[in-house]
Amino acid sequence: MQFPNGIILFERGWLSSNNILMRGRHGCALIDSGYATHAPQTLTLVTKALQGQPLELLLNTHLHSDHCGGNAALQAHYPELQTRIPPGHARFVQPWDPVALSYAPTGQICPPFSYSATLQPNTEIALGDQLWQVHAAPGHDPHSVILFEPQSRLLISADALWENGFGVVFPELDGFDAFTEVAQTLDVIEALAPSLVIPGHGAAFADVAEALARARRRLDSFAQAPQKHRRYAAKVLLKFKLLEVQRIVQADMLQWAQATPLLAQIYQSSDVAGQPFEAWVSALLDELVRSGAASRDQQTLCNDNAAAKH
Repeated sequence: MQFPNGIILFERGWLSSNNILMRGRHGCALIDSGYATHAPQTLTLVTKALQGQPLELLLNTHLHSDHCGGNAALQAHYPELQTRIPPGHARFVQPWDPVALSYAPTGQICPPFSYSATLQPNTEIALGDQLWQVHAAPGHDPHSVILFEPQSRLLISADALWENGFGVVFPELDGFDAFTEVAQTLDVIEALAPSLVIPGHGAAFADVAEALARARRRLDSFAQAPQKHRRYAAKVLLKFKLLEVQRIVQADMLQWAQATPLLAQIYQSSDVAGQPFEAWVSALLDELVRSGAASRDQQTLCNDNAAAKH
């Protein structure tokens, strides 16, 4: 894919989010910083690309752990780094609240970081050589934003739109009607008419109309069967943990699941017909193995990188 001059995509797979580096007359900026366990790799990628130039600005599209887990490492390496985050969760960053920021409930890691200013929707921001529009993109996360450059029609969509769907609709798991917000965000993207999309995960893509159609079909299936979405979300959390550790004894995975509040919450809101929590988690792990997203070696679960898109 050909990006405007000065834009580099670090495609990171499905534990860390993609990172987008921009260099130009407006300085050097990075959008999203990946997961905490990948922070050394993030720092290596950025410093190698900058070749001695300082990173001046760090933006987060939203504050899920896979998008901001490298913030602390980047801030430590670049003491003058300015960091801008969407406004909705800013009050939980300073002072640090890992429960409100979702890290404790999801059983995920994110070292504390600070921020300099907020990234307000319905504004513009100069990055690299371009002027970018900031648009609210609620649904996957109520405070997420997307960035659009109208000259090249390049969209940075975070987890609002992937080539094959979108991120788990986390507010739905808390009892909020956020499927409607997902639909509205897809409408915003369609109205922007991007010619190229850099998603939060996966490769950049140009067939935006087909991606939107796939996302809407997926959204309709979830809206018609919310239990399907809850089960999908539970498997995503389990797969994320497996991506993080790569190998884990199944008994240890069950112990981690029992200590993860969001999984317990999904279980309690699911139609499991009296199935014990441990049996429910075991059945989800069996589904991951059958789908190829994981494998088993006796009592050890192993990540299957070839199926990381699960």
